[in-house]
Amino acid sequence: MKYRRLGSTDLNVSVIGIGTWQFGGEWGREYTQDEADAILDKGRELGINLIDTAECYGDHLSESLIGSYIGRRNREDWILATKFGHHFHERFSRTDVFDAKGVVAQLDASLKALQTDYIDLYQFHSGPDAAFDNDELWETLNKQVEAGKIRFLGTSIGSNDNLHQTDASTKVNSRAIQVVYNRLDRAPEERVFPSCERQDLGVLARVPLASGYLSGKYKPGAVFGSTDVRHRHDAENTRQKLEEVERIQREEVPQGVDMASWALAWCLKNPVVTAVIPGCKDPAQVEANARAAELV
Repeated sequence: MKYRRLGSTDLNVSVIGIGTWQFGGEWGREYTQDEADAILDKGRELGINLIDTAECYGDHLSESLIGSYIGRRNREDWILATKFGHHFHERFSRTDVFDAKGVVAQLDASLKALQTDYIDLYQFHSGPDAAFDNDELWETLNKQVEAGKIRFLGTSIGSNDNLHQTDASTKVNSRAIQVVYNRLDRAPEERVFPSCERQDLGVLARVPLASGYLSGKYKPGAVFGSTDVRHRHDAENTRQKLEEVERIQREEVPQGVDMASWALAWCLKNPVVTAVIPGCKDPAQVEANARAAELV
């Protein structure tokens, strides 16, 4: 495994992280504690130390699975990143909660679910600019940093070209940007990444496998079940993406190299990117993701 400093923080994160949206049940299956433990154990075995989750991945369900695991392990082995801003109601249904009082309540609920006294990276989660431009929110969050509940603040931008929130990072003491970035979606390279470089912000690339399309497992015409979030994607757009994936696999991926590993390494070869945070359904996928570090 390889490690990089996350922006101007003192966090040295593995270049491959573990994304855990799937633990919330919106990727076509439910997870038991044993299954979550196996995924996280495999990550630790391979040198992964970064876990990314959110309060709205199943109403703190993902956090609770992680917390139960962390509670039986060494907390210091892990860098925990979670997010705030959305209250989960049922699968694919959320409402925004970005007011200062509501966010503190979310923070306390996340700390309880994660069974920890502090969160390493607490991220504003894909909220609108109007919610971001709330001085009271950031003043309250920075007080939580001073109180030791949060080590560092971050911003997970909803639009991968949200320059407004990225440019304001230094002002609000946000040290990292989480953004959609992959071989099919390179928009951050134009404006967001240069701003991150100017401010020495860490960059976490989410959806680095383009919702699994860059795994190379799916062909044009693939159909996803109603419990899988990809069922909600536009069918024609999905078909076009999968046709492009076939072209990339044919023309860009070296012979004998696993496409998913190649796609993750492709993101990491951009020096602005600190780490990728792919999801994984089982320990075998964690192992496949980790192999990407060998290609960087």
